[in-house]
Amino acid sequence: MNSDVANAPRIDDAAGTVTYEQPLAERMRTFLRLEFLAQQANHHSLQASTWSSRAAIGSLLEILTILGRGDIRSEVLKELERQVSQLAPFRSRPGVDKGRLDALLDRVSKLRKELSSSGAHYMQDLKASEFLSAIKHRSAIPGGTCEFDLPDFKHWLGLPYEQRVRDFQAWFSGIKPLCEAVAQVLWLTREAAQGQPQVARNGLFQHSLDRGTPAHLLSVTMSAPCDVYPEISGSQHRFTVRFLHWEGIGARPVQTPDDVSFVLACC
Repeated sequence: MNSDVANAPRIDDAAGTVTYEQPLAERMRTFLRLEFLAQQANHHSLQASTWSSRAAIGSLLEILTILGRGDIRSEVLKELERQVSQLAPFRSRPGVDKGRLDALLDRVSKLRKELSSSGAHYMQDLKASEFLSAIKHRSAIPGGTCEFDLPDFKHWLGLPYEQRVRDFQAWFSGIKPLCEAVAQVLWLTREAAQGQPQVARNGLFQHSLDRGTPAHLLSVTMSAPCDVYPEISGSQHRFTVRFLHWEGIGARPVQTPDDVSFVLACC
């Protein structure tokens, strides 16, 4: 049984809510990490400071490390095919917005085609880059990317911002189809589930899932701001949500004795 603190929350300021997610399957855990790193890399790549360029490169290298652990491209392609097979039958159902559905199917099919066209060796150019390989190797050492360790990295960081952006976009383009496909899979997964209001009595909620339709992702949505946060542990068939009271960074969090209302989605 997996036991992890819920994934980094997604905050919706307009709705006044915060959503915590927890993967229940290894594939979903990998997808969430790739989504997080791609968002982080793209955010920092658009900032002009050299520290942001360092952070963007760091996130890119972490993505490459994850992608090097298995054939994730094939897993994403299979997931896109599964999503298409599940969505297509809805065209014949009454009340379905066929225009919107067709646009979604076209989007998924386009992503699948782009990812398939990238080929099994889509990371070859990135792996062959001596510049990136040196940074990746030194990154394993605390402080290993100091200027005296990597003078070529220091030189690159000193180039005009526009040049650094072009270089980063060229590197990222090799994995962009996969990252966009992963983001689409996660969006479809999240949208497929209907959230249900729940109450955690004395800060504790436990639930067993239908073994015939195992969940891959849990999401807990709460009002924001809030002085408690969820800790989710479980498997694809049973899970527990404990709401912990925030006592500050110097104190150990404790389970709240209060009832906590939240919205649960099993995706």
